Amino acid sequence: MTDIACDVLVLGGGPGGYIAGIRAGQLGLNTVLVETHRLGGCCLNVGCIPSKALIHVAEEYHQTQKNADGKSSYGIAVKSPTLDFTETMKWKEGIVKRLNQGVAGLLKKAGTKVVSGWGEMVDGKTCVVKTDSGTTKIKAKHVILATGSHSVELPFLPFSEKVISSTGALGLTEVPKRLVVIGGGYIGIELGTAFAKLGAKVDIVEALPAILPHYDKNLSKPVVARLQGLNIGLHVATKAKGLNKAGDLLVEDKDDKEQVLKADKILVTVGRRPATEGWGLQGLDLTMKGPFINIDERCHTSMRNVWAIGDVTGEPMLAHRAMAQGEMVAEIIAGEKRRWDKRAMPAICFADPELVQVGLSEKQAKDRSIEIVVGQFPFLANGRAMSMDDDAGFVRVIARKDNHLVLGIEGVGAHISELAAEFSLAIEMGACLEDLAETIHAHPTKSEGVQEAALKALGHALHI
Repeated sequence: MTDIACDVLVLGGGPGGYIAGIRAGQLGLNTVLVETHRLGGCCLNVGCIPSKALIHVAEEYHQTQKNADGKSSYGIAVKSPTLDFTETMKWKEGIVKRLNQGVAGLLKKAGTKVVSGWGEMVDGKTCVVKTDSGTTKIKAKHVILATGSHSVELPFLPFSEKVISSTGALGLTEVPKRLVVIGGGYIGIELGTAFAKLGAKVDIVEALPAILPHYDKNLSKPVVARLQGLNIGLHVATKAKGLNKAGDLLVEDKDDKEQVLKADKILVTVGRRPATEGWGLQGLDLTMKGPFINIDERCHTSMRNVWAIGDVTGEPMLAHRAMAQGEMVAEIIAGEKRRWDKRAMPAICFADPELVQVGLSEKQAKDRSIEIVVGQFPFLANGRAMSMDDDAGFVRVIARKDNHLVLGIEGVGAHISELAAEFSLAIEMGACLEDLAETIHAHPTKSEGVQEAALKALGHALHI
């Protein structure tokens, strides 16, 4: 057995873990990171990055098909396109590999040692790692738990060759002819839309009365319209019951009426659960908050010098939250005075069109009895959106009525995810409506919608 002593041990090399490892190394801390699989975690390898690559290919193929069908409104005509899905997946994996190598290079540059293998905590300071070459015992002054999360499996629909998770969907070797998606949240909508554009017949089953239930209904309306335009079957207020003898999905609507949805693959996207098994949690004296590890405003757990970040600590399960926590904890360990005081946490769904929500929604503000003013600007009045041949959606700004402090910004539209940083920065910096309205926004860009929405809230919109 090889013994290693260090200042910081990071268990898990996902977005939160590798950022913690990089920052700790940069700060001169002797740091060791333990990862079982490829660096980057779920997000880089089987989540955020590969799914966005697939979404991009799907949109390219879909637009080419429209042009071949003579449906282009701007004069492009091509012959009937073909899709080599094997090449698509190779391209996707090439992106993942480059980013894996990039993360490894950054950790090496920071002086952080990576141990590849399955790590199990013996106590709050000791981890035993089973590697290909033997066993390594790591003793650390500080431990950062960054073990992530797993896809939720339905007990009556266990994962198999036919019933797959998002990981399975992103590893398919061919586009299924018939795909049923269980779960109308952001993962189900993103992947369901992508496979529909790639040629699959898609049905989406959602137990709640509407898809994307965590977003404002007005934000999801353009998405519903686009899904219907792609001939995707939307089955809301409908529950999956299991497979029939033919291997198809049996569902039941709110009126107890049963229906069979034929499927070559069934994609289950009903949420994620924290990864708390197999790495020695039971041997640690940690206070839990339901299934999650309980942390304070510094991401400190109930054990001295044991920290936890990312999905294992609860909602929102977002890579950028884990990254921010990882950076903060590394700096705290290095002696800096930090605490979690973020005001803005962007939530994005890469649907068609994309959705962004930052800060309080109109409903959330009203539920808190805050008097507000709201300004909304439609992209159908935006020159850049029109020149992109996609003017669906809008930007909405929510602010206090008394002092015009911006409480929330949200929007839906093509490529609107690229505006998420402006939305977040405005709230994080304590911007008022006047700040947004008086900031010159380049023309023609979709960002002008933010300025126009603020002007609308102030009562003097210029372009509507």
